[in-house]
Amino acid sequence: MARLSGRTVDLLSFDEVRRQLRASEVTARGVQDIPLDAIVGTVNRIVDFTRDFLPLQESDVDRWSRVMSATTDPAFNGMPPIEVYKIGEAYFVRDGHHRVSVARSLGQPTIQAYITEVLTDVPFSADTQPDELLHKAEYADFLDCTGLASSRQGLDLSVSVPGQYERLLAFIELQRYVMMQRSGQEVDLPTAAAAWVDEAYLPIVTLIRQHGLLRDHPDRTETDLYIWIVEHTEDLRRELGWNLTPSTLAGALADGFEPSQRGAGLGGRILRAVVPRGLQTGPAPGSWRRSRIERRYLDRLFPDILVPISGWETSWLALDQALSVARREQATLYGLHVVANEAARSAPEALAVQAEFHRRCALAEVTGSLAIEPGDVTAKICERAALCDLVTLNLAYPPGSGVADRLTSGFSAVIRQCPRPVLAVPGSAPDFSRALIAFDGSPKSKEALFIAAYIAGAWSVALTVVTVREGGSGEAEQKYARDYLEFHELDSEYIVQDGALAEAVLNLGRERDVDLYLLGGYGAHPAIEVVVGSAVDDVLRRVDRPVLICR
Repeated sequence: MARLSGRTVDLLSFDEVRRQLRASEVTARGVQDIPLDAIVGTVNRIVDFTRDFLPLQESDVDRWSRVMSATTDPAFNGMPPIEVYKIGEAYFVRDGHHRVSVARSLGQPTIQAYITEVLTDVPFSADTQPDELLHKAEYADFLDCTGLASSRQGLDLSVSVPGQYERLLAFIELQRYVMMQRSGQEVDLPTAAAAWVDEAYLPIVTLIRQHGLLRDHPDRTETDLYIWIVEHTEDLRRELGWNLTPSTLAGALADGFEPSQRGAGLGGRILRAVVPRGLQTGPAPGSWRRSRIERRYLDRLFPDILVPISGWETSWLALDQALSVARREQATLYGLHVVANEAARSAPEALAVQAEFHRRCALAEVTGSLAIEPGDVTAKICERAALCDLVTLNLAYPPGSGVADRLTSGFSAVIRQCPRPVLAVPGSAPDFSRALIAFDGSPKSKEALFIAAYIAGAWSVALTVVTVREGGSGEAEQKYARDYLEFHELDSEYIVQDGALAEAVLNLGRERDVDLYLLGGYGAHPAIEVVVGSAVDDVLRRVDRPVLICR
């Protein structure tokens, strides 16, 4: 069975484990019942028993039989406790090997033992195999030279494969170099290691925990994922042309990208992992909101904003609006300039767009980077949107009113396919102070309500909720919105209107002088919308203020 499974049947040597883990401090723990399955080693009988304490020596037959008789004979008042050393969660027998063997053969779950615990900073379990001691020894050496065992007690920096601690030491040395450059003074390794944990390691591990990445990658450790994210952030920046943050890579892992994938084409593989399948209709309503609920209450909702730039004057209006939102959210802007072919990426016109983008971001004191990429505009926007939280798009060409116009509208395709909320900007960029949400109780309008509540609270924007009656009273929809917003301690205006949705929304918006509309996305099947049209399209054709369209 050991040959088939690749797992050893040999007992572990207490002296070897103790030496490898640098375990020295000893504490007596008295007599306790211990699980037999956790006894994995011995002090001096490695060749006499297997890992399951099956006897290996023929000379032990008589002694084993005597112990079995004494254990099962009612005339004996039980057997004395065995003596063991404890390291981590595993036990090593000092005296009582035959008693352990007999107890296991009888199916007993536990046995009494005098316990002497040998303390170590390295996690050690009963499942540890001899070849895993190499990892444990590397870990012990790492903790010893960095002093992290004492300076950051309880921190788990375990890895799943050998050689990773050399990488961590390289990160710490870089931290040390930066600290010395800042201070002009010598910095020792333990001081740099503690600063690395606080300033570099823990922020990324927090993202790993927030995204639940260990649940999706059970064979990895937090430190494994940290190393992968840090080492590949620069690869991703180079390939995608964006100065992406580690949080983006953490999000990519959460969306299904495997950390074992390495080498060229990393950006393309990440995009294929995070871009939803079946883009003709986009992801289901609510998928984006569910992934952002915790962030909505603890952080910013839009830390990464995508803004496509064509280079025409109207596209710079969208950038102005994106800059305004980015200042509110302390967000990073990711520009996208789509060109016709590979040669056009380095053309003077494209480079001029990139330079102007960076100039405007610097002037607004907003961090931003622009990528130049060949391909189909709609497809590239939807792909890159999967790496961001909000798309800000110029509304120079809204969906037309005819069937052919709707069928070929790039803007309609983006709304339908984009996995993120789309902020449509028809003209100049207002500094939002009054918003109106059209709420009809549909799943996509509930997404709009989620964002409206965040904007009203985080941005101090006055909010009006309008329900347009279409065959009902509108009272149920208004109650839902009122309960939701009052739960978030928001005072809002609630109105029920009659008439066509676009007409009612726009008229009320002009009366209230709103500078932002919030709508749910298309509600019908794309084929139906192309034929009969959509209220969303009606609003986009006639609106003169930004519209946030939600999935």
